[in-house]
Amino acid sequence: MRAILLYFLLGTGLLSLTGASQAAYADIRLPRLVGSNMVLQRDLPIHIWGWADPGERISISFHGKTYQVAANGSGNWEVNLAKMKAGGPYEMILSGNNRIVLENILIGDVWVCSGQSNMEWAVKRADNPEEEIRNANYPKIRLFTVKRTTAAVPQEDVSGQWEECSPETVADFSAVGYFFGRAIHASQGVPIGLINSSWGGTVVETWTSLEGLQDEETFGSRAAAVRNLDTEAIKQPNSHPTLLYNGMVHPLINYPIKGAIWYQGESNASRAYQYRDLFPRMIHDWRRKWNQGDFAFLFVQLANYKKTLEQPAPSDWAELREAQDMTLRLRNTGMASAIDIGEADDIHPRNKQEVGRRLALAARKVSYGDKVIASGPRYKSMRIKGDEVIIRFSDVGEGLQTKDGGKRLEEFQLAGKDRAFQWAEAEIVNRNTVRVRASGIDQPVAVRFAWQDNPSKLNLYNSAGLPANPFRTDAWPGLTADKK
Repeated sequence: MRAILLYFLLGTGLLSLTGASQAAYADIRLPRLVGSNMVLQRDLPIHIWGWADPGERISISFHGKTYQVAANGSGNWEVNLAKMKAGGPYEMILSGNNRIVLENILIGDVWVCSGQSNMEWAVKRADNPEEEIRNANYPKIRLFTVKRTTAAVPQEDVSGQWEECSPETVADFSAVGYFFGRAIHASQGVPIGLINSSWGGTVVETWTSLEGLQDEETFGSRAAAVRNLDTEAIKQPNSHPTLLYNGMVHPLINYPIKGAIWYQGESNASRAYQYRDLFPRMIHDWRRKWNQGDFAFLFVQLANYKKTLEQPAPSDWAELREAQDMTLRLRNTGMASAIDIGEADDIHPRNKQEVGRRLALAARKVSYGDKVIASGPRYKSMRIKGDEVIIRFSDVGEGLQTKDGGKRLEEFQLAGKDRAFQWAEAEIVNRNTVRVRASGIDQPVAVRFAWQDNPSKLNLYNSAGLPANPFRTDAWPGLTADKK
């Protein structure tokens, strides 16, 4: 009797065991990045990918063209659509055993926003949050926040969804990312897609892949062992290298981008010399993984933080800033200084608007070829003249100036052969030159500028209102030289 009943249900379509299981496998499935409201990178082949039944044929209709692709034996498929100029909105239709309609798609520039808590910091916690949220009506800026996740092996997908930028969606998004994207949208006039993949308190090595750390003396072998760890062992992102690359970066690398912005380094400050290798290594790693050349990589130099020194002393934060500055040797990189907008008692300065603006200046120069001043004065050369040191700067614009209009410059240190630094007197002598001297030092050897955790008295700027970058003229071993 039970056999007859089962035959009846199958025959009438009320029950279909085979059909139910096939439908679960056969439906086209897309990664979360490929969805309604997304921004696709202009002027590059549009890469669309997903999963389906092995051998299933998928048809993709977009902007008057139709593309055909078949899933391989593992059920994976991918296709490149023709390059397009900025514009939209458009609709994309994917047809196979099921039909997916993606709406409100824009073509523009896509930026990945990553790092630790100062990148993760939300608009609702930045300066003037109520006003910023109320005015965030930018339908051509789209936001995607990657859910925090760790993984022992590279993942295929993330959790998240594209949303139009509005007062209803912007409050919890990365403040630095939003203010950066808003400035780029205003200057370039194209749609902007922002992918926020950040996690507070994290170290750079967790954002780097196994391949990126392969020959690194401290983390190479540890990275190779991660794949064998159980779920409990990888819940903390800093417990092992590669965990956040695997869970929060690898799923993004199929998605063409314009570039990346990065705010991180606080958690690596105690190992600043090591960061000289780890940070450029991560940038190289991401560029290899995306496989679209040396895309723009823009980063924030650490803000001033903690107590101001009464007397010059070593500083791990100054050494981390130096490591960041050294990373500018890589092609298509840019740095936004935050040395003058930090807070002594808070590692999270609220003025994320200025950080975003300065990152956007770097992007305009590096990525868009705009003729803008994107850096504060940079150390160029020194000349010792008796008991004085003459320092020349580049990136001065129309000339060096003080923030307060006075003549005395702060935050300069001078040392003789004994390597004992003391505060120095300094003044601007012409458009790009500063003279430095210190009482009691007749034979100066080295100069340092803004070389402490919190150089809060810094007042040397260029005509664009950007602060001079911290520097030192010596190469004496630092506080973190042997820290691993």
